[in-house]
Amino acid sequence: MPDLAVATDSLADRFTRWCEIVVARLPLGLDRVVPPTFLGFALINSFTFGVDLVLLTLFHGWWNWPVPVSITLAYVCAFGLAFVLNRTFNFHSHAPVGRQAAVYIVVVVINYVAFILGVGSGLTALGLEYHLARLLAGACEALYMYSAMRWIVFRNTTTAA
Repeated sequence: MPDLAVATDSLADRFTRWCEIVVARLPLGLDRVVPPTFLGFALINSFTFGVDLVLLTLFHGWWNWPVPVSITLAYVCAFGLAFVLNRTFNFHSHAPVGRQAAVYIVVVVINYVAFILGVGSGLTALGLEYHLARLLAGACEALYMYSAMRWIVFRNTTTAA
């Protein structure tokens, strides 16, 4: 007879369990320092970063839209997807989505101005190829966004008994 707990596991639960298993096998004591949500964030945001780059290439590379417009539209689409995937699969949040979305928008606006426009467009304006500029901006934003999502947007407000 099948185990009902396993049968009712959601895809999000299986994703989290897989992240926990992978992190538990990290060498050199990294399993004690790297939280499973960091791996989940890295996987989800790597995927949505790929979506961002594909859209940037479509908007600027194929349709010849200006770089700032292309970066902005690709960014908004990718970060909307990242919010939904991280909320569901990585942080398993059941808090009201409206408040979280509002906080997330503030976090994303700060990220956008500081890293995307500041670093991404700035490096492009200095002559760096726009894909490479976006990759460098992405490295900066990854650290900021994980921290903001873990400790601000999707923070656990329940107290342990």
